[in-house]
Amino acid sequence: MKAKITLIIPAKNEAESLVNLLPELQQAVPAAEIVVVNDGSTDNTQQVCESAGVKVVKHPYSRGNGAAIKSGARAGSGDVFVFMDADGQHQPKDVVRLLKRFDEGYDMVVGARGSDSQASKARLFGNGLYNRIAGYMTGQKIADLTSGFRVVDAAKFKSFLYLLPNGFSYPTTITMAFFRAGFGVAYEPIVAPERIGKSHINLIKDGMRFFLIIFKIGTLYSPMKLFFPASLVFFLVGLFYYIYTFLTDGRFTNMGVLLFSTSILIFLMGLISEQITSLFYQSSAQNKEN
Repeated sequence: MKAKITLIIPAKNEAESLVNLLPELQQAVPAAEIVVVNDGSTDNTQQVCESAGVKVVKHPYSRGNGAAIKSGARAGSGDVFVFMDADGQHQPKDVVRLLKRFDEGYDMVVGARGSDSQASKARLFGNGLYNRIAGYMTGQKIADLTSGFRVVDAAKFKSFLYLLPNGFSYPTTITMAFFRAGFGVAYEPIVAPERIGKSHINLIKDGMRFFLIIFKIGTLYSPMKLFFPASLVFFLVGLFYYIYTFLTDGRFTNMGVLLFSTSILIFLMGLISEQITSLFYQSSAQNKEN
């Protein structure tokens, strides 16, 4: 049986781009269900979607991009979800390429933007930094952590809905969750044109949120990758401080004791967190079996 495809598009005041995007999607993937989540738009986004004959989930006020994604996932009936932005940066012709790659046996395929698709050098640097940090946490190479253009197995995506934030960092969370759960993730290069309309992302505020999400997921799925380096830093500082005070004063100071004690406590906290993570996985696996 051929998998049913649902395209999920969060939209906030994107009527200008949706006028062309929706007919193009209907032509590119004619058998797909299209769900647009109107996240408290004040323009005629609702009317444009209704005219195009697509399914619309309406939020009476803006709840955030992540909340819109979750609403779309709950409303979608497909076996495969395609998430894309409504601002014209994700091209309908690329949907077919991502679906073809997905059919090779992956659980998620992400449209990875190159340097020519970044709005500025600052955003290029920021995204590159996020990719490296997340790659360290997950132990996998991540080409584009924050891309909202992706194809996923619907059932596996829904199993992580409770983890997704309501803001703009849902791609970060779902990418790291899929990697740490051992699901197959692939990246397909895309070129993202300049968006239509004004961006809703605040580079500084949402950038800090991305970092917090990375560390949150890191501690949930791989706590020792955070706790062990921190423990090691305190241990090495304590060791060098002990050597210095021993050579200069011939004694072991209270500060040295504090640094070593802190190192041990952080390491033990990491071990406990690792055990809690193991129990979390065991409980989740049992719930899925039942």
